[in-house]
Amino acid sequence: MSDSPFEEVEAREHAEHAQHAAHENSPLISQVTMTIAVMAVIAAVGASLETTEGDKTIVAKNEAVLLQNQATDAWNEYEAKSLKKNIYALAADEGGPKAAVYARTAVQNADDQKSIAAKAKGFEAARDTKSEEAEVHERRHGRLTMASTLLHMAIAIATLAIILQTRWPWLTALGLTAVGLGLAAWAYL
Repeated sequence: MSDSPFEEVEAREHAEHAQHAAHENSPLISQVTMTIAVMAVIAAVGASLETTEGDKTIVAKNEAVLLQNQATDAWNEYEAKSLKKNIYALAADEGGPKAAVYARTAVQNADDQKSIAAKAKGFEAARDTKSEEAEVHERRHGRLTMASTLLHMAIAIATLAIILQTRWPWLTALGLTAVGLGLAAWAYL
């Protein structure tokens, strides 16, 4: 479920706390233990979503770079056609037996430029779309990172309720969990 060995160790520790709490027969400890288990699941889901959004950011940025390269190549081709068009136009203006062929070639290069420019602009538009997509994923990743951090803090603080046998750390952890869930939801709004 997790990519991190630290999260797996943390999950095992929480399971051990839960086993210990089960032997205590305290309603507070039972409530806190169940809450910690739920928090751990939510934190794992949040961490997974965070990783997914980070991956999507990288993929979208890479695709934007590739599209920019394609646009650059197309604009280079456009410039090459422009040079050819001008050379053939000059050759046609000089006259001679091939002047008509040179003039047609100049016109063909001008026509080619139009389609190449459209293709380059298409690559640029696609690049802009991918860049915007990357920004959305990056924003989500940041919010999910904050949410995941709050959820992990909540788990640690809830554990204090078991150790101290008092309710306030548990209530604090519930508040942090609510804020973490709010941040996670905000990531997708």
